[in-house]
Amino acid sequence: QVQLAESGGGLVQSGGSMRLSCVASGVTFEFYAMGWFRRTPGKEREFVSGISSSGGGGRTSYEDSVKGRFTISRDNAKNTLYLQMNSLKPEDTAVYYCALGRTGVEGLKSRGEIAYWGQGTRVTVSS
Repeated sequence: QVQLAESGGGLVQSGGSMRLSCVASGVTFEFYAMGWFRRTPGKEREFVSGISSSGGGGRTSYEDSVKGRFTISRDNAKNTLYLQMNSLKPEDTAVYYCALGRTGVEGLKSRGEIAYWGQGTRVTVSS
């Protein structure tokens, strides 16, 4: 079965950096758009970043508040998705989820077309 396993969360000070990883198994990883979402208490899970499949050219998309600070990437040989987070702010505190898209990045980002979710990893940014 398909599994997505996130890691890399933890506690970091404001202005610091952190890298999240998501290892996919049970799926031909390179064929699928992938993304990162996050959820804070009392709020809906929100899109953070997405990356298209290899066939889609590896195009990336970011939520406005993380543009210029976060970078999404993928290593298809390792079946791994990454999110490099720099200049972290307290408002980035959330549980971050890895997602495998059913269609492309736009479907993942805007239409909730998610096939699988990871279990989430908590990121806490202290002020």
